[in-house]
Amino acid sequence: MSWNPAIEPGCPDAVGIDAIETLIVPRTRDLGGFEVRRALPAPKRQMVGPFIFFDQAGPAELLTGQGVDVRPHPHIGLGTVTYLFRGDFHHRDSTGADQVIRPGALNWMVAGRGVTHSERTTAAARTGPNSLFGIQTWLALPDAQEDIAPSFEHHGKETLPVIEDGGVSLRLILGTAYSLSAPATMHSETFYADVKLEPGARLPMPDDHEDRGIYIVDGSITVAGQDFEAGRMMVFRPGDRITVAARGRGARLMILGGATLGGPRYIWWNFVASSQERIEAAKAEWRAQHWGEGRFDLPIDDRDEHIPLPD
Repeated sequence: MSWNPAIEPGCPDAVGIDAIETLIVPRTRDLGGFEVRRALPAPKRQMVGPFIFFDQAGPAELLTGQGVDVRPHPHIGLGTVTYLFRGDFHHRDSTGADQVIRPGALNWMVAGRGVTHSERTTAAARTGPNSLFGIQTWLALPDAQEDIAPSFEHHGKETLPVIEDGGVSLRLILGTAYSLSAPATMHSETFYADVKLEPGARLPMPDDHEDRGIYIVDGSITVAGQDFEAGRMMVFRPGDRITVAARGRGARLMILGGATLGGPRYIWWNFVASSQERIEAAKAEWRAQHWGEGRFDLPIDDRDEHIPLPD
């Protein structure tokens, strides 16, 4: 589907509410100073396309000297996406990547057979009050790519394709949609975008992807004649033509989806795999702490601590 902002009046109500296959109300957790809302995995929905984990971090306001310190920890079988609205993170990983990410840019780390990384608020941000607000998500890798070598890509804000038309501002973060392609290397059919809608603006969802979902970051929208507020994720039936309309003061959305994988995934802590045996092997290697001798090492400049395997 190519971009077509000229949707006829009433189109957002052209499908019934049953077009929403799953409505997810994220679980909220306080991580000591900032709040996380977890939409995926959910009891009734493990994945949307390849997306298997979806967290909203913040919004949080931190005092001078404060910040977030996510110590080195492992992943297998997935790709991680960090996308910020406010604040920054200093990313380091065992591929040798050392990159600060700021709002509108993309950090895309593919774990494959195994990677370790940390994310911390920068020292510069801690010199005064600072904010944190963003989305972190994981994409499960297809069976054939579960054991590929880990990799990291950073793409600046200016490199991500943008559409601005009819009260819609859309930045494509990953994959393909609306005849656009984002630069990050994908391993399965995917789309992921940051969307701002002015009051009354309408957005047609891509209709060339099997799984499609929306997460409302801010504001509210109308879908199939029903209103939805911030902090909700909805997943749509395949094949239905869906258009959403911004209510009130407008809305900010993350839209996501792609092709379903060949089968369900096991997920335990930070590990995602097509078999329980892969999970158990990764657990044993992380517990052994033989850094650099197997699938796991620590980031070159962040080796003084790590998160131990949970009990």
